[in-house]
Amino acid sequence: MPFDPLERARQVEETVMKDGMRKYYRFRASRHYGGIVTADAVGCCFLCAYCWNYRRNLCPGESGTFYAPRQVVEKLRAIGASKGIRLFRVSGAEPVLGERSFHHLLEVLQAGRFIIETNGLILGHRPDLVDFLVQRDVSVRVSIKGWNPESFQKITGARGEFFSLPIHALARLEEAGVEAWPAVMGDLFGRGGVEELTRVLQEQGVPGRIEVEYLERYPFVAENLKRRGWKA
Repeated sequence: MPFDPLERARQVEETVMKDGMRKYYRFRASRHYGGIVTADAVGCCFLCAYCWNYRRNLCPGESGTFYAPRQVVEKLRAIGASKGIRLFRVSGAEPVLGERSFHHLLEVLQAGRFIIETNGLILGHRPDLVDFLVQRDVSVRVSIKGWNPESFQKITGARGEFFSLPIHALARLEEAGVEAWPAVMGDLFGRGGVEELTRVLQEQGVPGRIEVEYLERYPFVAENLKRRGWKA
């Protein structure tokens, strides 16, 4: 049964936030973006069929430890200093589930140059939050989970009527002058899906390229895709 992702975001934020702290389960350096220090969190408003962190995001209360923003910054900077890396991100979960997680993230941005990886749902629902990102040392990568309401629902498990919110987020980021771009899963979109999304974005005044990524084919990812009716 498709769910309301805004309600799920509210419920998940209640689980993964406490007194300004958020749940994380790992801090690491990774090869993405030519080298980046990553804080892996738990908790998302979607349940995407291809999510590599699906199990932790399905039951976020069962994983992770609460960290204050200052502690996250210290861990990120320490790893960065040891590896010679000055780029940072939060991954494994949705960093913006509501106001509390968003303001936690704003404090974490003090670590340094940051790429915010988001599904864009809350930024589309609350475009006023984008104003807090203006003139910060950030770029925003918005992962778009479908090229129309039907594919969005099939990928995320959320109701298709919410498909447009991440598009609105990209439009607001563009309007505010915050560097941002869309990313899609090429294995599921195919050429036709990318072309359709390009048309939708252009209609909303969102220019530029679409980043295309490809599946990490873990066995449980293949199984989830089959359950949703995708060819794995």
